[in-house]
Amino acid sequence: MNTMFWKTIGICAATLTTFSFVPQIIKIIQTKSSKDLSLITLLQFALGVFLWMIYGIHIKDIIIITANTVTLVTIITLISLYFVYKKP
Repeated sequence: MNTMFWKTIGICAATLTTFSFVPQIIKIIQTKSSKDLSLITLLQFALGVFLWMIYGIHIKDIIIITANTVTLVTIITLISLYFVYKKP
């Protein structure tokens, strides 16, 4: 198959994973509760995304770099909301 097909697959995958936490962010803002989130899971995912971003920079792949940068911002937002709406 041609290169454009595989780039399209990569872009679709990146788009889906990049915005996968947006519904969770919306839910936290609406319910003002983060009690059902696992901080360890969020931190682990953030580290993985950060490492993917570094890898993308190393191989100079703009799709990997962009997707993981945006995902990292989304995860940092989610982690911030976790602490804002964490019940004592």
